[in-house]
Amino acid sequence: MSNYVVTVSREYGSGGRLIGKKLAEELGIAFYDGELLSLVAKESGYTEDFVRRNDQKKTQSLLYHLYIGSQLLPASDMIFIAQSRVIKDLYNKESCVIVGRCADYVLRGQPNVINTFITAPIESRIARVRDEYGESADNYRTYLIKKDKNRIAYYNYFADDAWGKVQTYDISVNSDIGVDLSAKLIAEYVREKLAAK
Repeated sequence: MSNYVVTVSREYGSGGRLIGKKLAEELGIAFYDGELLSLVAKESGYTEDFVRRNDQKKTQSLLYHLYIGSQLLPASDMIFIAQSRVIKDLYNKESCVIVGRCADYVLRGQPNVINTFITAPIESRIARVRDEYGESADNYRTYLIKKDKNRIAYYNYFADDAWGKVQTYDISVNSDIGVDLSAKLIAEYVREKLAAK
């Protein structure tokens, strides 16, 4: 079988990163989430700290860019371009799972790319963010909505499609069935889909 990539898009607090990591283990392939940022730093020439601070952020205001200098593109755009090159390079080199970073959009139309979306009821997401991630907020519901709005704004800025739109994903999973079972379900789908080609 030739190389393949599984992209994981997710609602905040749905456990998408955990599922992606478990999925990579289940399939015996590489896993990229924050690890991608080191590769992006090398590709872009920016420091890793700078890449991390600007990761998955949409472009700032024009005044901000006038203030920081005369570079042709905003830093977030330059990082997205470098990130896209890294994602395409990974696609050409190895089978892997990539979490977030518009990977589904960057690899759109390529063969052997399976796009997944992880969702969960808001009550489950609140419990995970509070109990597993250890994050605190005055109002968890508002906190989660804001986190998802940031993801939507980032995705919709760089991609010409809508984040979370069901037609853009091969499979969507409600993670209330658990991280392990979610990963196994997606792994089975991936194997069946690739075997059918």
